[in-house]
Formats: sequence, structure tokens, C-alpha cells
Amino acid sequence: MHNSRIRVKVPASTANLGPGFDALGMALDLYAWIDMAVAEETTIELIGDQMKGLPTDKTNLVYKVAQMVFDAAGVSHPELSIAMYSDIPLTRGLGSSASAIVGALAGANALIGDKLTLQELFQIATRLEKHPDNVGASLFGGLVVAFWDGERAEYVRLEPDAHLEALVAIPAFQLSTEKARGVLPQQLSLREAVYNVGHASVLVAALATGNLGMIRHAMKDALHQPHRAALIPGMTEILEQADRHGALGAALSGAGPTMLALVDTRSDRKDELEAFLKSTFSRHGIEAKTLWLKPASAGVTTEPLAPGAPDLKAMLAVQGEVRA
Repeated sequence: MHNSRIRVKVPASTANLGPGFDALGMALDLYAWIDMAVAEETTIELIGDQMKGLPTDKTNLVYKVAQMVFDAAGVSHPELSIAMYSDIPLTRGLGSSASAIVGALAGANALIGDKLTLQELFQIATRLEKHPDNVGASLFGGLVVAFWDGERAEYVRLEPDAHLEALVAIPAFQLSTEKARGVLPQQLSLREAVYNVGHASVLVAALATGNLGMIRHAMKDALHQPHRAALIPGMTEILEQADRHGALGAALSGAGPTMLALVDTRSDRKDELEAFLKSTFSRHGIEAKTLWLKPASAGVTTEPLAPGAPDLKAMLAVQGEVRA
């Protein structure tokens, strides 16, 4: 068992989708990879510019989460060799921390012969992340509708409509979830609560039945987006006007600052929508990078590597899977 090396591939995610605050998540085809093996001494290699500044000792999140799996399974592997590369931008609202948590859980679990079930991993991930939407999407893939009551997380997975894709505009600044949560009110009026319950319910029903035309009516939110708009110049215009430029609906991705537009793959207005997102940010003096992403049907995957298999750096170079 100790010779085995595991390679993990885990998708990014977008959470909330507007009204589904802490309840709705969708996996996207942007990935992080982690190689993990039991070792004589701990080494952590972070590949790529994205990872600069992250710890390479035992305070690293991936290392710490892996140890939680071993503890839960009653085994001890204090020394690990870890290599990680990610195309998921950090603290931009695309589930970078959730993907690291899920990747670490799945990798460590595969190293010990999958002693824990996916459901058990989901519980650990949700407790760590404090909400189940991003981790659920990265674990199970597709669209995940979930809740966490502080003790237990439950979810239902939906297969995204074949004609659904996402355009994300990623501004060139970071926004911590902590800061984005700090601006939220502690109390809501009954009217706002009813508004969100109704919109979230219709949005899930629309996504489940493929009623794509309903998305723009349902993808509206009174709970978090209005309060976060002050942190993200241009956000309000994008939310209000994206559907006039070919979007099925628009939302803040996770805690932001990334903006997400859902689009019908058959649309002939994709260029117009992309230009609208970029120019709106640009008018507010913000540079933003756009990416067209598809929902990822598969959640986290793990594969054992044969002795002598190319390391992660070599695999990435050969596959050219890395996004520019």
C-alpha cells in the first residue's frame, strides 16, 4: 500500500446561482490535480504561479485535510508526498478551497483503499467549508442541491441540461469569502425570505426539467447579491442587463468577485455577451478575464499511478491540459 501513488482530478464549482445561497452548486470543467503518496518525510510541491505564497509544510490545507481522513479511518500516515497544480483561480468565487478540500479527502481516502464512503467525505468536507454547495459539486459533479443544518449535510444531484454552458468573467482582484460574508445582514424580512425561497425553488425546478427560458426569471436573489454589490463595481449592471445580451441568467459566482452567466449552447449571441461583461467591468476600471466553461458531469476522480509513472509536472506538460 505504501508504494502506491494516487492522482486526483477535481472540478471547480460555482455556488449559489443567485437565490440558492449556500444550497446550490454546479461543477465546472476547470480542474485542480493532486498527486499524493505515503512518504518517508513530507514534501509538498506547488506547481504554477497560482500557488505562490501557499504553505509547503504541514500547515498546508491539503496535508491537514488528508490527516483528517486518516484519523477518521483509524490509520496513521504522518508523512506524505504531495504535488498540486490548479487551473482554478484562488479566492475568486470558483470553489478553489472546496476543490482543495475535496481533492485532499478523495486522495487520502484512495491511498487507504477507500475506507470512507463518499457520503462520509461529504460530511467532513461540509464541516470544513461550512456550507455544502461547492464541496458537493466538486465531489459528485453536475448540479448539487444541498443543505447543512450544522450537524448533517444532505444533497440531491441533478444532471445539468445538455444545452447549458457558463461564461465566467473573473476580475483581476481577489475577494475573500470572509469579507464577502461580512457585509451580509444577520436578519431578513419575511418578504425577502419568501422571495428567495420562491426563486430558488423555481430555479431548481427549471434546471431539473430543462426549462431554460425560466432561468432568467428565477435566477434573482434578495439575500446576498444586493449586499455584495458594493464590493464589486459593475456587478449590478451585469445582473440587471445580462439577459438583454444573450444570457439565460446571471449571478455572482460564490462569494465573488467572479460573475457567471448561464448560456444556451445554441445561442448566436455569445460574442455579444462576452463583450458586454468585459466592457461593463472595464467601464468601472476593472480588468476581467472571461472563460467559457461547461458543467462537469463527473465529480472528483482518483487513479492509482504505477511505479515509475510520470510525475504531475511531466503529465501536465505532455497532456497540455493546462489552460493558458
